[in-house]
Amino acid sequence: MTDFNLLSRRRSFFYVFVSIVALVYFFRLVQLQVVYEDEYGKRSDENSLRAVVRSPLRGYIYDRNGTLIVDNRPSYTVTVTPAEFDRSRLGYLAEILSADTALIQGRIDRGRAVNRFAPARVMRDVDFPTLAFLEEHRDRLPGVEYLVESKRFYPTKARAAHLFGYTTEVSDAQVQAMPDEYKSGDLIGATGLESKYERFLRGKKGYSFITVNARGESQGQYNGGLSDIAVTEGDDLYLNIDAGLQAVAESLMADKRGAVVAIDPATGGVLAIVSKPDYDLSLLGGVTPADLWTQLNSDPAKPLFNRATMTRYPPGSTVKMMLAAAALEDHVVSPSWGVNCTGVFQFGRRPFRDLHVHGNTGFVQSIQKSCNVFYYQLMLKVGLERWNRYGKMFGFGSPTGIDILEENSGLLPSAGYFDRVYGKGKWTQGYLVSLAIGQGEMGVSPLQMASYAGAIASRGYWHTPTVVGRIRVKESGTWIDNTVQTRRIEVGDDVWRIIREGMDRCVNSEGGTASLARVPGIRVAGKTGTAQNSRVKDHAWFVGFAPVDDPKIAIAVLVENSGYGGTHAAPIASRCIEQFLTGTITPRIIYSPPVAASDSSGEAH
Repeated sequence: MTDFNLLSRRRSFFYVFVSIVALVYFFRLVQLQVVYEDEYGKRSDENSLRAVVRSPLRGYIYDRNGTLIVDNRPSYTVTVTPAEFDRSRLGYLAEILSADTALIQGRIDRGRAVNRFAPARVMRDVDFPTLAFLEEHRDRLPGVEYLVESKRFYPTKARAAHLFGYTTEVSDAQVQAMPDEYKSGDLIGATGLESKYERFLRGKKGYSFITVNARGESQGQYNGGLSDIAVTEGDDLYLNIDAGLQAVAESLMADKRGAVVAIDPATGGVLAIVSKPDYDLSLLGGVTPADLWTQLNSDPAKPLFNRATMTRYPPGSTVKMMLAAAALEDHVVSPSWGVNCTGVFQFGRRPFRDLHVHGNTGFVQSIQKSCNVFYYQLMLKVGLERWNRYGKMFGFGSPTGIDILEENSGLLPSAGYFDRVYGKGKWTQGYLVSLAIGQGEMGVSPLQMASYAGAIASRGYWHTPTVVGRIRVKESGTWIDNTVQTRRIEVGDDVWRIIREGMDRCVNSEGGTASLARVPGIRVAGKTGTAQNSRVKDHAWFVGFAPVDDPKIAIAVLVENSGYGGTHAAPIASRCIEQFLTGTITPRIIYSPPVAASDSSGEAH
């Protein structure tokens, strides 16, 4: 009896235990199927589905006239699926691609770390003969495929390397920072407009879904393609740039170092922006070969350096109009004030010289003939504080806010600056005399000088220079207009009239320093400058605008280490102005006047 009861208790315990286990499994099944259905269902789909990424075309870039200036062309990219690749064939693949074995191995390992069943890009922009060879030997290279992607193409003569910029493969840090937007191997804008407007240009990826088995092998399209996500191409940029003017300005600077910047004085729209020397954008994009990158960075000509926005050179005599505006607007002197230029101004024990004796000189003549003695004396009357205040009003000493990423603020000296650099009480009024003619501590960029010229052309309206005028949003078909900030420089019409007349005479009257800026049939106003360089030849400047009565273009030209502004910078401005206003350049013989009548008249400081 005792044995029977023991057996019965054991049987009951077993039934209870089995029931409890069954209930646990039942409740767990309910939990998985009902409570966590969304989470685990998604994981299950991920194990059986694979998303094949479809990269979008980057947005196109057009000039102000609708000319396509940045296009896309097909490009072949070799990929390797790590799970399928025979590592013993690594050297063979590297030899075919003419690439370093370690580079290919590194890219495969990077792809394996992300997803060993997904293709990893190992070489972009592969030429067709190499691609054909790979196809012929596909059986010897399991896991090696290719993608048809796109690469930037520049169909016009406008190179604009520093403006357009280039793309590069996204870094690991960028992927970690933006995991929802970028994956390893994606391209991202690195410089210029490609970087500044990346979020518009890049577009949105598309996805095709395929089913895979437990080994990750493709089993065909999922849901007949109905679940696929379409690609959205990048948005298009419509620039204020004139491609014809850009190309001409680049050609005129081809064998020089320097920059050309032209803007629309009515809007601040950038019509051309050139920095020379530059580089070939078609060689960059994706992964830049190490030897090419080393060559570009070690080149003494510094082709990667944007001279249009990043330089900080003394402006020379081109800054004299600012000093004249400060003196006249604040009634420091009357419009009839003048000096008797004897060719030298003695300040203390130091003589400040001019190259010529200009005699009795007023405001208009001082700009026309670039009389240094006039401005030496005027600066001492205006003073540093007022000069600095007007310099800020004209945009010096701070970034312009142009819609590209790289820009130097320049240097506009103040009393505080001199105190920091030289010590309080240890600098004298003699420093001001040099500033009067754009020498000494002041530093500007060609972009700032073009905006300065535009403000004079528009009689006091300073606009933030803008490269992109509008953006066409592909997905919605709508347009986004770029906003432009405008401020008024509070200078009276009578003051502008005097300054503009001096600039008009500088180009069009006898004795003016900028006669080589003349354009047949178009009246140009301008001012030359020759900025001293103690080590090598001086830098040549020209700023101006045209037509005088209704300005459509304002321009600044800087030619490094070339000499006089009237001889080397003014002719470049002349042709740029003619190209923009007429669409062509009239063949003509350039006459270089004698030194006595050239920009050396008060220019070589």
